[in-house]
Amino acid sequence: MSVTLHTDLGDIKIELFCDRPRKTCENFLALCASGYYNGCLFHRNIQSFIVQTGDRSNSGKGGNSIWKKFHDEIFDDLRHSKRGIVSMANSGLNLLLSCSWKLMSPFASVMSSLFPGPNTNESQFFFTYGGLPQLDGKYTVFGHVINA
Repeated sequence: MSVTLHTDLGDIKIELFCDRPRKTCENFLALCASGYYNGCLFHRNIQSFIVQTGDRSNSGKGGNSIWKKFHDEIFDDLRHSKRGIVSMANSGLNLLLSCSWKLMSPFASVMSSLFPGPNTNESQFFFTYGGLPQLDGKYTVFGHVINA
């Protein structure tokens, strides 16, 4: 299944992996259908890392799901393997801060304040700028960009 997001930067068509991260995809599709993402800005853009959206307040600190916060749905074969992977922005990035990834250190304080713990998915999601294996097992991958 695919969905097209209409953004101020143009349309982005995303193929969703609805067969496995079912709760995540159901949440995403329901929010899309309700118009929740209309007007959301890309509030976080970290070169060579991710671009993030999905917060109606456009502050990067908000968000709602159809169930309140919900658990991560991690599958070993759904990985942050290339540009355009779509993943939920849960609050679990402080696990990543212990990794020895050189690009992360300049963003450590920002990221730790924004991402305090796992299993806290709501509405925010991100697109990868490239392969990011250090995110595997920490964020729910639920789609990939097929046209932007």
